[in-house]
Amino acid sequence: MSVPSDLLYTEEHEWVRKEDDDVVLIGITAFAQEQLGTVVYVELPEEGSEVAKGESIGQIESTKSASDIYAPVSGQVVEVNSALEDAPELLNSNPYEDGWIMRVKLESPDELEELLRSSEYKEQIADS
Repeated sequence: MSVPSDLLYTEEHEWVRKEDDDVVLIGITAFAQEQLGTVVYVELPEEGSEVAKGESIGQIESTKSASDIYAPVSGQVVEVNSALEDAPELLNSNPYEDGWIMRVKLESPDELEELLRSSEYKEQIADS
């Protein structure tokens, strides 16, 4: 299972890629999309909205279940991946590239230090 080493992770199976000093790209992991099955709908947060670390900011519906998307960091949503509205299956086919969910301008870059490194995330999913 793919767990890119250049990303940070949450225990809830979101990934974070630092793009520049204060903006991060966020998505769900390959493990998460595999557990969900075929994704049929994605509810995205509003661009411009403020999100708080740990809060539910959207939902993913699949043929198996529905699952919340949690904010891995606090900040302002500066962009959402509107392609997911018409093609939610991008989360299944390419969760780390075309299947990204949103870009967030960080409120507190220190929150990145609290996220899991790839080795820690691999250990977590190995126990699942």
